[in-house]
Amino acid sequence: MGRTRDAFPDYRGEMEYVCQGCGSRFPATELYYTCPDCGGVFLLKDKRFAELMETPGDTWREIFDARAASKNPALQGIFRFYELVAPILEPEDIVSPGEGQTPVVRANPHLEKRVGQPLAFKNEGQNPSASFKDRGMACAFSYLHSLLRHKQWERLLTVCASTGDTSASAAMYAAYVGPPVTSVVLLPRGKVTPQQLAQPLGSGARVLELRGVFDDCMKVVEYLAENCPVALLNSKNSWRILGQETYAFEVAQWADWQTRDKAVFVPIGNAGNISAIMAGFLKLHKLGIIRELPRIFGVQSRHADPVYRYYSVPPQERVYEPVSVRASAAQAAMIGNPVSFPRVRALAEEYQARAGESGFQVVQVSEQDIVEGMLEANRHGHIACTQGGECLAGLIRARGEGAISGDTTAVLNSTAHSLKFQSFQQMYFEDSFPPEYDIEPRSELINQPQAIQGGEASPEGDRRAFIAQAAAEVMDRLGLSSS
Repeated sequence: MGRTRDAFPDYRGEMEYVCQGCGSRFPATELYYTCPDCGGVFLLKDKRFAELMETPGDTWREIFDARAASKNPALQGIFRFYELVAPILEPEDIVSPGEGQTPVVRANPHLEKRVGQPLAFKNEGQNPSASFKDRGMACAFSYLHSLLRHKQWERLLTVCASTGDTSASAAMYAAYVGPPVTSVVLLPRGKVTPQQLAQPLGSGARVLELRGVFDDCMKVVEYLAENCPVALLNSKNSWRILGQETYAFEVAQWADWQTRDKAVFVPIGNAGNISAIMAGFLKLHKLGIIRELPRIFGVQSRHADPVYRYYSVPPQERVYEPVSVRASAAQAAMIGNPVSFPRVRALAEEYQARAGESGFQVVQVSEQDIVEGMLEANRHGHIACTQGGECLAGLIRARGEGAISGDTTAVLNSTAHSLKFQSFQQMYFEDSFPPEYDIEPRSELINQPQAIQGGEASPEGDRRAFIAQAAAEVMDRLGLSSS
């Protein structure tokens, strides 16, 4: 099985697409997005997975722990969990510019005391393109790399819709692979931060801005994928979901594979990531790598909450309906009809069957709580984005509802780097949020630069006088006195 630290595994699986609508199955020798029979979305499964169950869980733990220190480039990213991800790829197929192995950072005692809960952030912003999307792109592009090798394609145009992070990641991975791969991204005009817009432009992608919101861009991309020779890279692409399962593997490994009394908070957005994380933990549980499933909490803003609405009523009353979204600071969550909801529904049913009804829950938070969650996290030494703030808000809401006990350690998903969302921080500090955000800044959280006048400094002037005057003003502002 290639069990030494640097040896590439010799196990090869047999992957197939499994429709979450009608159950139809198709071999993974072609790129499918939706089921030809019913239009449902897929999950990818290994037909030989039962063979992996013949290896004891403690052996798997030893293998994965050893690979965490591998010098083999093909095993240094998400593919150190090769047998659980896409075990049909050869080493030369793997595209991995350094994704994965992002740190889980325990909150300092001050934040834990403030929240009343042991908690940690998993900083997905420390992936190469500064978001969790790189996990899925590494898998999707490795599969495309394999198709390029087998089919000898002379050109491959990749396309995605995005609120920022997907486009940044897709463009970066396309640039890393290089010709014959090129990248096109569709963004909702005016609804992507300047920092996120700069990323695909910097990677050389062709960026097209559409009127409307993400859901509108997604419809256009789906049309292109159905009618043109392009590779779709949104979470309809089930290879993306496979790669994102590695988040669960890394959380479990961080916990030394002891996931009892752990709760994982995940923003729902397009529902691909929470689907992947459930699927990942279920794999670990089936293989005996973990003995108990952690609880999973999905989090949604009141401005885009179709999954929360579905799970907020008793099972017999549940009817899924898309919603019209309103402006959200958690831009990746601003999706009213998540593509991966059928995956969520199927996986949540299996998860709850194994972990109990409370094993999977969804909580709803306000926009005010999202932005202030981000600010609170970062004031305590984290690098949380607005989605990370959404998770902190979700934890606080779950505590308020009595859904989580104080002896549970919460792991919060900060999906991207905080620098991508500085415009929202600035709007809070300047009290310039448009009314539709429903955010009223609190003065104690506002932080702005303060000008120091001092004297007038010039090459010809007396710099000693300038320094003395400026220092005196700084001392006055800070309440300092000469020692």
